[in-house]
Amino acid sequence: MKIAVYCSAKDVIPEEYLALGDALGRWIGEQGHTLVYGGATGGLMSRTSQAAKAAGAYVIGVIPPRIVAAGRKADNCDELYRVRCMSERKQAMRDMSDAVVCLPGSYGTLDEMMDVVSSGIVGEHKKPVYVLNYKGFYEPLRQQIEMMRRLHFIPEQEAYKPVFVDTLEELYELLH
Repeated sequence: MKIAVYCSAKDVIPEEYLALGDALGRWIGEQGHTLVYGGATGGLMSRTSQAAKAAGAYVIGVIPPRIVAAGRKADNCDELYRVRCMSERKQAMRDMSDAVVCLPGSYGTLDEMMDVVSSGIVGEHKKPVYVLNYKGFYEPLRQQIEMMRRLHFIPEQEAYKPVFVDTLEELYELLH
């Protein structure tokens, strides 16, 4: 299975969050899956891709020129796709993956997550999106979604929606 992982590229985050990348990457490799990620260095992106590669995973990176120009191109990809912009990166990652995992991150991670959710809602794909709500990281987002549902901005019974999990073990079960 090709698993796209959206996550932080920041190095100065707590070590316990960086360790999530190590654990997920290792699991992806041990299970014989392929990692699809942003092809850049830093933070959870580096940790996930390095752990996946070390555990035997095939690693696919998708990177736009601005990140390459910033000197942040990863050197551990088995395949590296160069795309014109961040929007193209999101689409390429979504198109080549079978499932999407969102680890903790910032604006880029939220953008990627919402892009894959909204494209799923309109029927462009049926790929599952799993959001790791580690130690309640995404709890405010979860509450926002509930409020939108209560106010009928989101249908009460959604045909397509992100699946929130609290632990890596829950995530692994769903990916299995």
